[in-house]
Amino acid sequence: MTAVDSSKLTRVVVVEDDPQIRKLLVNVLQGMPGFTVVAEFGEGRLAIRSLAATLPDLMLVDLGLPDIAGIEVIRQITTVCPECDVLVVTTFGDEPSIFSALEAGASGYLLKGGTEEELRRDIREVRSGGSPLSPAIARKVVNEFSRTRRTRSRNRTQAPSLTERETKILELVSRGYSYDETAKQLVITRDTVHSHLKSIYRKLKVHSKMEAVFEARRKNIIS
Repeated sequence: MTAVDSSKLTRVVVVEDDPQIRKLLVNVLQGMPGFTVVAEFGEGRLAIRSLAATLPDLMLVDLGLPDIAGIEVIRQITTVCPECDVLVVTTFGDEPSIFSALEAGASGYLLKGGTEEELRRDIREVRSGGSPLSPAIARKVVNEFSRTRRTRSRNRTQAPSLTERETKILELVSRGYSYDETAKQLVITRDTVHSHLKSIYRKLKVHSKMEAVFEARRKNIIS
């Protein structure tokens, strides 16, 4: 039997105040090869204080916490651990919650009630560079992009000059391709995808994939 190298496991922290749901999330993660749950919390402040000790690669965070807003927890996580992926798992499907969480730095947004297999798929996706969204959340995000695009259509500024490769990468990312899938499609390395995305962020004056896609659509760089 081959021993598992713990240094290569994805370290996960779960922040959920409902004990039953927290147990479900932990059980799902513990059954996934390559993942280890290093801590679980029912309150946000405790989770924030633990970051230096737990060193998470991924955090599953509910927005409805008893002591502090989940949005603030996300802000603190992305400030202290910028390399950590944050996956929201919540009952809140309203637009203010969705966009506040994404603006705070969440990498994905899931509504509770999905199947365990869907949860496993979305956890793997976020760790592969994707941004999983529940279908209802994705529809609201798309609708918001469309509304903003229409209202700003008469005031578009000149689009920044992206290279053909940068534009293609942005198109693939906008369709939900992960970093690995984008690299495979374009026959380049994952590191090259990262390098191009940094250039895209700089040219579009944004700080995340979601903002880059939004800004590129607003400026008619991608459809």
